Amino acid sequence: MPGLIGKKLGMTQIFDEQGNAIPVTVVEAGPCTVVQVKTPERDGYHAIQLGFDPLVERKVNKPMGGHFKGCGTDAFRTLREFRVTEGEYEPGQSITADIFEPGSKIAVTGITKGRGFQGVVKRHGFHGGPETHGAKTHDEPGSIGNSAYPGRVWKGKKLPGHMGNVRRTIRGLRIAGVDAERNIVWIKGAVPGARGGLLLIRKRD
Repeated sequence: MPGLIGKKLGMTQIFDEQGNAIPVTVVEAGPCTVVQVKTPERDGYHAIQLGFDPLVERKVNKPMGGHFKGCGTDAFRTLREFRVTEGEYEPGQSITADIFEPGSKIAVTGITKGRGFQGVVKRHGFHGGPETHGAKTHDEPGSIGNSAYPGRVWKGKKLPGHMGNVRRTIRGLRIAGVDAERNIVWIKGAVPGARGGLLLIRKRD
């Protein structure tokens, strides 16, 4: 079963039959168009390339324009590949949010929010030093030395540095609701990224 390319619209809450509030992420899932079908004979594996967010022709560079022309499809801003088993897929075929149904188990991949350069308290959850009695360490990491041996800082030490803006996949999420007409899905819980961020939604067994 292929997945879909989507865009995160934000978070809200819905209520079940018992009146319990369920936090959900609202995602615009598709519609996606099959741009290319990859086969073991030609490419060595089964996959389909999906396009999302149509792009006007004047904004397409020549290499990508040749790719879309060779596949016989319109141009798209975003292309992503999904592995599939053997199936009846052909260029130009549209895949919409109706491939999901409430309760479906999914995995969502996105780029986390970038936090810039952060200290050890925010980046790694360190306790920090005392705030009173003349202490001057506060948010510093503290001693990291190892005396004469090995005379250096061990690799992988938790220190200040760049935080966020990395690819993350959240597994075990479930679809809370689907609006196939508007290509909107509600995913129970939070997913990586900021509003407007690109998401890859894959159906899981």
